[in-house]
Amino acid sequence: MKVESPSFKNGEVIPQKYTCDGENVSPPIAWSGFPEGTKSFVLIVDDPDAPIGTFTHWVVYDIPANTVSLKENFPKSKQVDNIKQGINDFGRVGYGGPCPPPGHGYHRYFFKVYALNVESLGLPPGATKEQVESRMKSHILSEGQMMGRYRRD
Repeated sequence: MKVESPSFKNGEVIPQKYTCDGENVSPPIAWSGFPEGTKSFVLIVDDPDAPIGTFTHWVVYDIPANTVSLKENFPKSKQVDNIKQGINDFGRVGYGGPCPPPGHGYHRYFFKVYALNVESLGLPPGATKEQVESRMKSHILSEGQMMGRYRRD
């Protein structure tokens, strides 16, 4: 699967607009090349370089199979149409942008999309990344990712 954003390319620096130093809105994300039989998608954004261990920035699940992108500034609501959002490690629903500690150099932010063979994970809105990963692990047909970088001096 291919995951991309018109706002930055894989491996590039994430524009400040999408971070805690800017507007802290989600970047537009699109995916393609998923297998036939896909019934839903999951999007997870995390930072494995955080000092406390992997830090979750965004959890989106039960994305219908006919939805192949999320627009910029996706609403920070538990549910948008049929799309559900979970709790990030900031303790909030929806997207929380990169906000690494100053002086730690670049952190990597992985935007991971999973194609699933089920329409719903059967979780209520506001689930954790761990709950979503546990429910989806036996339903993954394909996955793809892109990575952006960000640092604060």
